[in-house]
Amino acid sequence: MDQNTKKQKVAEAVLDYITNGESLGIGSGSTVNILIENLPKVKNKIRSVVSSSVKSTELLQAHGFEVSELRDVGKLTKYIDGADEVNKDLQMIKGGGGALTREKILAHASEKFICIVDDSKKVHTLGNFPLPIEVIPMSRSSVSLELIKHGGRPVLRENFISDNNNLILDIHNLQIMEPIKLERDINNIPGVVTNGIFALDHAHILLSANDDGVEVSELNA
Repeated sequence: MDQNTKKQKVAEAVLDYITNGESLGIGSGSTVNILIENLPKVKNKIRSVVSSSVKSTELLQAHGFEVSELRDVGKLTKYIDGADEVNKDLQMIKGGGGALTREKILAHASEKFICIVDDSKKVHTLGNFPLPIEVIPMSRSSVSLELIKHGGRPVLRENFISDNNNLILDIHNLQIMEPIKLERDINNIPGVVTNGIFALDHAHILLSANDDGVEVSELNA
């Protein structure tokens, strides 16, 4: 089963988790794009939908959804998004597409976070995928110096401005042995808006597509 087929399978599988009256948060990325294409199948169950990126908003609108602001919805019943890496504790690296700040806001504002991936995204230790960090432009150099102290190699994402008009630093060469601690440490660096470690707001349910079908992993916390 190729990667695109796996993405299709897991995007279809998560539709079964959408129940009546959902206030739904929708993430960003290639797997989520496939989900959005399938979302009209359960439109009657969705009371409101909030998006994590301009691209996802445009795609949702193209498929007949009115996209609400989080302030008008309040608490989300579920948030569905992909990941660039995910470990056995359902902690993730996200932000390959640059929408990590809004994704983290929606993950935090949701009662349940469902992550949908193909099995290539499952890892034992986070960090092989470069860690995205959204930074205020004037802090680019000072944040980079701090990340070098953590053993990372910061690379500015060229020709990219986030939906919040900030820069993205991609941090290479990190082995993230303590995701929660590193997430907090990086977020405490002045100028960091947020970083792409989703450990404090980890997923509650992981749907991962492999050659045999869709595997489900679930955490209660």
